[in-house]
Amino acid sequence: MQKKGLIPPHGGELVNLVVSDARRAELEQAAGTLPRIALQDREQCDLELLAIGAMSPLRGFMNEADFHAVCDAMRLADGTPWPMPITCSVDQATADKLQTGTQVALTDGRDRVLAVMTVEQTYTHDKKKEAEKAYGTTDDAHPGVAIVYGQGDVCLAGKLEVLVPRYDAEFPQYRLTPAQTRAAFEERGWRRVVAFQTRNPIHRAHEYITKCALEIVDGLLIHPLVGETKAGDIPPDVRMKCYEVLIANYYNAKHTMLSVWPAAMRYAGPREAILHALVRKNYGASHFIVGRDHAGVGSYYGTYDAQQIFDQFEPGELGVTPLKFEHAFWCKKSGAMASDKTTNSGKEDRVFLSGTKVREMLSRGERPPAEFTRPEIADILIASMKQ
Repeated sequence: MQKKGLIPPHGGELVNLVVSDARRAELEQAAGTLPRIALQDREQCDLELLAIGAMSPLRGFMNEADFHAVCDAMRLADGTPWPMPITCSVDQATADKLQTGTQVALTDGRDRVLAVMTVEQTYTHDKKKEAEKAYGTTDDAHPGVAIVYGQGDVCLAGKLEVLVPRYDAEFPQYRLTPAQTRAAFEERGWRRVVAFQTRNPIHRAHEYITKCALEIVDGLLIHPLVGETKAGDIPPDVRMKCYEVLIANYYNAKHTMLSVWPAAMRYAGPREAILHALVRKNYGASHFIVGRDHAGVGSYYGTYDAQQIFDQFEPGELGVTPLKFEHAFWCKKSGAMASDKTTNSGKEDRVFLSGTKVREMLSRGERPPAEFTRPEIADILIASMKQ
């Protein structure tokens, strides 16, 4: 009997929008005469993910039919599950100068050409609808909604030819494409892989749930987001030091892999949890950890809304299997990590610290209790706050 391989990508195949060297030379020469559109930070992140196939089956920024289908039903126009709009927008004055078939150069913040788009469609960017449907709120105090409201009023769609997914990419040794990640899994002999999404240092509760998940699969992919985040989040270089030290000291390297996900954080809660799962499916993960308040911010979403949204799809329809974990903590009564499912202890026996309390302790140079975070991680965070 032939051994089964890794989970297929979403839609069946990995998209690759990066052109050949010969075509890149042609486009670089032509780009000097093309209209230029500077992409915002989130759009730059999305372009990189589109280019390398992380957002398969998408082959570019969404057209109007896909935009509305995704907002209304969490599906592309052809019925494929997809939870979040992925758009490229411009102001009305710029859109008025573009006709069907016009080529435009998409650039980064330093006017370097990332891609050439052949415009096939322009359409009104219904920002209120996107906010209400995808984020569950029209409140501009929501960091993701604020970005949507700051985008252009017209969306562009069309063929993308990517010259360079990202210039000056951070963490190049960890910045693996889906194809490279899959190859690394196969080299290790992994078939069933669980992915863990994070934008924070891993504390003891996260360590516990990742290791619980690892018990039922072949390998664990720790896959931190290193793109655009909101003010106040811990910088990615600090977080990467934490991940490296934690894995070196407390995980089995034969069954653990660290790689970065160069995405922008949307803070869209439930819908973003679906996005995070489908993207990790493209990287080769068969399972995906969904914890407490996944991808949430403030009080916009219920504690376990991001787990419940998976139930809106038919069993197996998404392909990737969500592993739903309750809030974990150190239980003094049990002398171990636990959750409401596994202990009958009261609040007085549970070690739980708010983010505010942890930040206050770290700013004073104090380590939080070892039951909450590993001392090596606390020391890295304390040092970063002194810089």
